[in-house]
This record gives sequence, C-alpha cells and structure tokens, in this order.
Amino acid sequence: MSNYYPVPNGLAGQRVDVAVATMTGLSRSKVADLIAQGKVLLDGQVPGKSDRVAVDNILSVELPPAPSTEPELTPVENMGVLYEDEDIIVVDKPAGVAAHASQNFEGPNVLGALLASGVRLTTSGPQERMGIVHRLDVGTTGAMAVAKSELAYTMLKRAFRDREVTKIYHALVQGHPDPLSGTIEAPIGRDFRHQWKMGVRADGKHAITHYDTLEAMAGATLVEVNLETGRTHQIRVHMSAIKHPCVGDEMYGADPQLAATLGLERQWLHAVRLGFNHPRTGQYMEVNSEYPPDLLNALNAMRSGVL
Repeated sequence: MSNYYPVPNGLAGQRVDVAVATMTGLSRSKVADLIAQGKVLLDGQVPGKSDRVAVDNILSVELPPAPSTEPELTPVENMGVLYEDEDIIVVDKPAGVAAHASQNFEGPNVLGALLASGVRLTTSGPQERMGIVHRLDVGTTGAMAVAKSELAYTMLKRAFRDREVTKIYHALVQGHPDPLSGTIEAPIGRDFRHQWKMGVRADGKHAITHYDTLEAMAGATLVEVNLETGRTHQIRVHMSAIKHPCVGDEMYGADPQLAATLGLERQWLHAVRLGFNHPRTGQYMEVNSEYPPDLLNALNAMRSGVL
C-alpha cells in the first residue's frame, strides 16, 4: 500500500531521495533502495536519482513494514537511579540511550531498561511511551524523570506543559558568548534540508533559552542553561544560532577537530538538575546529576589549555 506526500515549500528544489527521507523518517540508504525497486513515484513516474521536487508534486511511497516500537526489555548497566518512590523514578540517563523506542532508532532506551529491571510504571500514554513525561536526546546525558503512577503521569505532564518544571543543563560551547549571560528567543522547527535536524524558523514553535556563563576557557565556555520551553534540540539549535554550538555537536556546526582533540564523541550537554513539585505531596524537590566521565575529561582538558 502506497502513501502519498504533497511536497511542501520547505522541500522545493531538493533531490527526491532527500525529500522522501525527510517526510517519511527513513534513512537515505533505505529510500535509495525503494527508488531502485520502483516503490517511489514522482507524479506517477519513476524518478531518476538526481531528479528534484517542486511545490505540490506528489510523491507516492510504498513504505516497508514499520519496525516494532514496543520497549525492548534490555537493561542498561550504567544507567543509575537518582531518586525513586512509589510515584516517580528519576534516572541518570547515559549517552547512546533513547528515552523510548521509536522507528528511527535502534538501540537501548530508558523505558525498556526500567521494565527489564522490574520497575513498574504507569500504563498511561501510548504503549511505547508509557510513563514518559519528557525526553532527552540520545546523545544528551543527565536527569530524566519517568512516572510510575497514574497520578504522577497526569501531574508531571501538566507541569511540563505549563512550564512549571525547572530544567537546568550545563553545556560546553565553542567560543565566548557575548553577552556572557542572556536570553535567546527564537522559534524552532524542522529543517527540511537535513534529515533529523531542527533550526530557527519563522514558522517554528515558540522557544526561549536562558544562559549564564559559569567558566570561560581558551576557545570554549561552560554555560548554565535554563530552559523556559522544551523544544526538540532546543539548546543545540539556540546556541548554534548565536554562533556558539555545543562542543562536539557537528550536526549544528561544531568543529570536529576540537571534539577529536578532546576525545569527545557527542555534544557536550548534560541535564544537571530537574526540579518540580512532587505529584503526591506538592512539595518542591530537585534532583541533581554529576557530569559523566567523558564530559568531565573533555572539560578538564579544556581547562588545562589543550588548545
């Protein structure tokens, strides 16, 4: 069975494979295979590899069967627990671990790891995201809360929606932001030119990021970030927008040579503190997470004047 996709303005002029990958979430290699098999049509015709799309062209795509999004029950050995009671559990999410299973990521996830460890979670929400009230990027580490009770799921989802949760991150960014402390207010939406990437777009969702300089080093600055909103890749997009991407974040313009020098294989970004009113008691609580070894080693290398 084929799915039909009208080409939007943001994809006009892109190659067929790029357009299909962006709109379907498939990898470019999988799209290339579909095109070679004649399972992609452009206005009813089999396109060439270099053909480009125009606004209102219709792409017909015979999608492969979707992989399961059920949580894979795989323990994650280095995922610590920062806090737990009958209602909530706050984990110390490692790098390379997704919040929950999805069609676009093959690897361990927080939800599956908790279930594999015997943690009972609320069944609220879609099966593949039950108990998930917020997410961290696969490459971002730190404090992440998951609801264990129905009450916690309802109250925490509402608190995140109403911006009543304190979300503090530390980021090592390239260069020295000017001013040293400030607020970035710029809408964020999908960057249709690149698969998985977000960007500042006039038609994006409202996003506000507050930052303060903690420590300036030669070539980089450690900043504390307070998220007022919670958009996908918000810190990474906003810091890149002011020309100070997170160290190691090549997707958003970071210098790969610097990351290689530091032995860093991901963006330097860590959720250090999560604060909220406890869903049952109503008392405000905060949970803190220490830097993992790879980030601490990279930070100490910068402090020692590696550049």
